[in-house]
Amino acid sequence: MKQERMSNRKILVTSALPYANGSIHLGHLVEYIQTDIWVRFQKMRGHNIYYVCADDTHGTPIMLRAEKEGITPEALIARVHDEHYNDFSGFHIHFDNYYSTHSDETRHYSEDIYRKLKTAGLIKVRAIEQLYDPEKKMFLPDRYVKGECPKCAAKDQYGDACEVCGAAYAPTDLKNPYSSVSGAVPVKKSSEHYFFNLSDYRCVDFLRRWTREASHLQPEAANKMHEWLGEKDENKLSDWDISRDAPYFGFEIPDAPGKYFYVWLDAPIGYMGSFKHLCTREDIDFDAFWHKNTETELYHFIGKDILYFHALFWPAMLENAGYRTPTQIFAHGFLTVNGEKMSKSRGTFITAESYLKKGLNPEWLRYYYAAKLNGTMEDIDLNLDDFVARVNSDLVGKFVNIASRCAGFITKRFDGKLVDGDDYQALRGIVDERFANWRPDTIEKAFEERDFSLAVRQIMKFADEANEMIHEMAPWEIARDANRNKELQGISSLGIQLFYLLARYLKPILPDTIYQVEKFLNCDALTWPQLAAGAPVSQLLLPAGHAINAYQHLLTRIDSRQIEALIAANKQSLSPEQAGATQLQATVAPIAETIAIDDFNKIDLRVAKIIQAEHVAGAEKLLKLTLDIGSEQRIVFAGIKSAYNPEQLIGRLTVMVANLAPRKMKFGLSEGMVLAAGSGGKELFILNPDSGAKPGMKVK
Repeated sequence: MKQERMSNRKILVTSALPYANGSIHLGHLVEYIQTDIWVRFQKMRGHNIYYVCADDTHGTPIMLRAEKEGITPEALIARVHDEHYNDFSGFHIHFDNYYSTHSDETRHYSEDIYRKLKTAGLIKVRAIEQLYDPEKKMFLPDRYVKGECPKCAAKDQYGDACEVCGAAYAPTDLKNPYSSVSGAVPVKKSSEHYFFNLSDYRCVDFLRRWTREASHLQPEAANKMHEWLGEKDENKLSDWDISRDAPYFGFEIPDAPGKYFYVWLDAPIGYMGSFKHLCTREDIDFDAFWHKNTETELYHFIGKDILYFHALFWPAMLENAGYRTPTQIFAHGFLTVNGEKMSKSRGTFITAESYLKKGLNPEWLRYYYAAKLNGTMEDIDLNLDDFVARVNSDLVGKFVNIASRCAGFITKRFDGKLVDGDDYQALRGIVDERFANWRPDTIEKAFEERDFSLAVRQIMKFADEANEMIHEMAPWEIARDANRNKELQGISSLGIQLFYLLARYLKPILPDTIYQVEKFLNCDALTWPQLAAGAPVSQLLLPAGHAINAYQHLLTRIDSRQIEALIAANKQSLSPEQAGATQLQATVAPIAETIAIDDFNKIDLRVAKIIQAEHVAGAEKLLKLTLDIGSEQRIVFAGIKSAYNPEQLIGRLTVMVANLAPRKMKFGLSEGMVLAAGSGGKELFILNPDSGAKPGMKVK
C-alpha cells in the first residue's frame, strides 16, 4: 500500500534574521544553507511551503554606525539589505520573501502584541539606574561603557564582564568608566523601563509545558530550557526589559514618548512582518498560519546562541498575545574552520562575498555543509583540506563521473537516445535486481529530520555502486568493437538512468547543478521520487527511448590554490605600525609590581578538568564551567565566551586559582578563576597543563 504523504501540508519556515550591521560570512551560511536545503526538499515533495526572512535593523549599533558614516539609519539598512540579499542569492538560497524589520508590518504586530500583553497585565514599568553619556545625551548599553574592572583593575573592560578575570558586574560598578561612544565620563541616571513579566506564573507554567513537549525542541535544547526554568517549585526566570530610551533607532512604544522597543522584541516579530508582506503580495491567508488554533506548521531555524530568546521569550509572547507558537525550533551549532574559531588574522573569517568573488562554486560549500549537518546542536568544522578532497572525490569523482563516462557514447553513437523495447525491459531488470536498495525511503527520512549527513552518505554509497557497475562493464572497452553497439547502448543507458536517480536525491543540495542536469537529460524539473511500498525501483526511471542532449561539464574540481587565494584575501591587513604595536602588546606587556615568594605561595593553583561548559543566559562574555579539581567540583564563571565555544572546552585540562574567595555574581556563585593568556576578545587562550597532569595536582 502506498504511504500517505500528507500532500496538503502547509508550512512556514524562517531563518534567524541577520543583523544589518555587518557582512554575511561562512558561519552565517551554515544556517541559511541548512534551511534552504530543507525547504527545497519539502517543495520537491509537493508541500505548500513558504520561506521568509528579513534583516534585523534596529538598535544602538545601527544608529551609531549610520551617524559615523554620515547617513541616515534608513539609508544604511537599505544598502546592507541589498548586500545581504545578493550574498544569499549567490549561494542559491531562495526566500519567498526577504524583507526588513523596519517595516509597517513589523511595527503593526509589535504594537499589537505589546498591547495584548499589556491588557493581560504582563507589562510593568519600573525605574532602573543606568550610566548616561552627558555629551551624546544617551543611555549607554553595557557594551558601550568601558573602564577598569572592579575586581582585578584590568583596563578597557566592557560594562558587563571582565575579559581578564571573568568577573561579572553592573556597568555602574566599573572604576573610571568612560563612554566608548564619545569618551565622556558617564553619570548615573534613573529612567523608567518597560518589562515583560516573564516571571509571571502564566508564562512560567506555559513554558514548563511547552518546553517539555518533545515535538517543539531538540532533546539537548529541551534539557537546556529545563535548566533555565528550574524545578517545579522554582522560578528562575526574570522579567525581561523590552524598552530602550531615546535616542534609539527602532519603533516607539505606544503611549510612551521617548521609549522604544528593544531590538530583541521586534526581531522575531519580523518573521510575522515578512510573511504578512508576502501574504499581501501573493494573496495568502496570514491568519491560516498565525491563528492560535491553526493546523499549519511553523518552523524556526536558529543558532544555539539565540535559543534563549526563541524558546522562552518568543513563545511566551505569542501564547499570551493570542497567536500560535512554533511547531518546532531547530537549533544548530557554530562553525569552526580548521578546528578553530574563524580568525581574521589567519584569513579564516571568510565573507560570503569574498568566496564568490574568488570564483569558488557556492555548491561546493552547500554540499560540504550538508555532508556535516546532522540535525543536532553540534558544531561543525570546515576543514579546508577535507573540503577540497571531499568535493573533488564525491561530486566530481563519483557523481559527475557517471554522466561523463556514459553520455558521450549515447550522443555520438545512438543519436542521444537511451534504449527502448526489450532492451529497456532488460535494463529495468538489472536495476530491480542489482539496485533494489536505491529506494528513496532512508534518504527521505534523513532529509525530513535534517540529518543531511546521513542523506549524503547514502547517496554517495549509491554513487559508489553505480561507478563499480560501470567499471565492471567497462563501456570504453566495449566501444572498441563495432559489433557490440547494442551492449554499449544498454550499459551507457543504465549509467544515465542511475545518474538521473542520483540527481533527484541531490537536487535540494545542488539546485543549480541539477538545473543543468535537467537540461542535459532533457527532462522536466525533478521532483522527489515517490515509490509505493514494494514497488520496483525501475518505476523511477526515465521512459524507454528517452533522448538526452549533449553532455557539458557540470562541475569542476577545486584547485587548492583557490583556497590559498581565498585565505589570503580574507587576512586582516595591518600597517607596519599596527603590526609592531600588536607584537609589542603581545610580547612585552608591562610587568606587574614585584612580589615576595611568600605572596606567590598564598595562591593555590590547581590542575582542573572541565567536565561541563555552557552558555550563561543573558551574559555576553561569560561561560559557566564545571571544574573537577580532584577532591571536589567547582563552578567558575569565566569571561572567555568570545574565544571559545562550550563544546571546545569539555574534557580539557586547565589551571585554576583554587583558593580565591567565592564571588557572588548575578548569574550565580563563582568559586575560583581559570587562567588564560592573551589580550582579550578573540585573542584569549586558556592554560593547558602538559600530558600526564591530573585534576587536583598543585601547580608550583
